[in-house]
Amino acid sequence: MFKKIILGSFTALSAFVTFAQSGYQFTNTSNVKGGFEVEDQCQTGTCWSFATVSFLEAEIIRQGLPPVDLSEMFNVRVTYPLKAQSYVRFQGKQQFGPGGLSHDVINTLRTHGLVPESAYTGLKGSEKIHNHSSLDALLEGTVKTVLSSKLNESSDDWMTAVNGMLDAYIGPLPTEFDFQGKKYTPASFRDAMKINADNYVSLSSFTHHPFYTNFVLEVPDNWAKGAFMNLPLDEFHKVIDYALDNGYTIAWDADVSEKGFSFGSGLAIVPSEPISKDEFGKKIHPEKTIDQKIRQKAFDEFETTDDHLMHITGKAKDQNGNVYYIIKNSWGTENPFGGFQYVSSSYLRYKTVSVVLHKDGIPADIKKKIGM
Repeated sequence: MFKKIILGSFTALSAFVTFAQSGYQFTNTSNVKGGFEVEDQCQTGTCWSFATVSFLEAEIIRQGLPPVDLSEMFNVRVTYPLKAQSYVRFQGKQQFGPGGLSHDVINTLRTHGLVPESAYTGLKGSEKIHNHSSLDALLEGTVKTVLSSKLNESSDDWMTAVNGMLDAYIGPLPTEFDFQGKKYTPASFRDAMKINADNYVSLSSFTHHPFYTNFVLEVPDNWAKGAFMNLPLDEFHKVIDYALDNGYTIAWDADVSEKGFSFGSGLAIVPSEPISKDEFGKKIHPEKTIDQKIRQKAFDEFETTDDHLMHITGKAKDQNGNVYYIIKNSWGTENPFGGFQYVSSSYLRYKTVSVVLHKDGIPADIKKKIGM
């Protein structure tokens, strides 16, 4: 898989773009500079790494360093053994699979470091695309066999098997590599890129935990039991706007199961009335007003689910002045905006599960409330 460096604004999105079916016209208002072209995660469940790596690539550029193409599969290789150990220790009473959240990448950043794509592609031999179907099935079968046969009670040899499978399918982790004429370890490369894991915070907004406190988000992919700072919805939304308006991008975890989320159309909305497939996007559709109660109800009833992670890179307005958020997906480039999408303000408020961003992207008044 190859990525081309894109300097300045993302070339996939000019300042003024028109929705393919001509109903929506967008003017980008805060498209953050820098990044790489849209990726395709292919046959993997690793959106969490693709989205957060894209976010970290933007962080490197934001700090004034040259663009660097980072490895997504490095995080996958570090994280899968940890998931396997956790699954066995919890006696199979949690999800096991390829999914994860942005804090899994931040944790890898802290414990292991970063590597460029050139040092670890996760592809073997002549492979050009990622396909983890067999690997995922083998790993799941292994951890279930460990429990059913009580292999963990005699030794930890089963972890040797897990690491052997990962090495065979995506490669052993690099301990040292050359990059642009210099030799690095993953830790020294992280430090050279000026990326400090302690600078990144996870936020969410739900009423079943107290506001302005940390809580463990109850979604299946939170296998690491990561904590999220809980904000009221209006302040949560304020943080997102402040960050984007001040040059910060955001790793975004969201529900994409709604009919109003259309990758093919490059649009995500919450229409106030049902829309037929043929009419979708042919005019600006009125949307529901989303408050904390509506958002909470959807989460409690599993209407809002933890589906997919993406990267918010900016904001836009339609011809009526409605605000949208520009997201970079990891499903390839086959949509009207080259793999980007426009997410309405209502969709963002309704279907955002959580976000990760740099702590300096949080307004001072909210920092004070959360003790930062």
